[in-house]
Amino acid sequence: MEQLADDLWSQTRRLRFLGVETGTRTTLVRLANGGIFVHSPGPLDAEVRKLVDGLGPVVAVVAPSLFHHLWAGEWKTAYPDALLCACPGLEKKRDDLPWDRVLGDLPEAPWSEDIDQVFFAARTMENEVVFYHRASRSLVCCDIVFNLCEHPSRLTRLVAALLANRRPGATWLEHLMIRDRAGAREQIDRMLAWDIERIVLSHGEMIESDGREVLRRAYAWL
Repeated sequence: MEQLADDLWSQTRRLRFLGVETGTRTTLVRLANGGIFVHSPGPLDAEVRKLVDGLGPVVAVVAPSLFHHLWAGEWKTAYPDALLCACPGLEKKRDDLPWDRVLGDLPEAPWSEDIDQVFFAARTMENEVVFYHRASRSLVCCDIVFNLCEHPSRLTRLVAALLANRRPGATWLEHLMIRDRAGAREQIDRMLAWDIERIVLSHGEMIESDGREVLRRAYAWL
């Protein structure tokens, strides 16, 4: 578990997607009320649970994308009093899980004083809900920004190059996936209104500085 800033931690795990090593990251935010907000929950083994329990009580477990849900049930079992929250559509894809909330643009009560959010509805393949931790000026996301161009795996770097992910940002797939460009532009502009310094992303090294410019450049084509 790596501390990124005051009240902000992350843990990176190895993960393969379609045979390609992309890695994945779980992000934890300690809210002003002392509760822990869990973004994109990863495997919850005894060591991780001990670390999490040392930070504070878990009040929310968020599966923010249609592709980031594999371990959500483990966390709900471990922390039954926490809100289990899904991006729109995930409650149908994973109807085996006891979801408490389906998220949209408005932050829920446990984190509304600390974290803003935007539902990136124009990316219908993921339906990702993107978050911004105000105190650390950190954008917390899954798939709207990739940074695989310098990944240790040669295969991953090759795939990143084929997807035009030659620097931190989006890929050419976004040009195919996003049909509602006006809607996407409006949603990205709401994110760009945040004072973003850091981007905590799921796949690849984090962006430690100038995050707002990285996001602006990634979607300048809209």
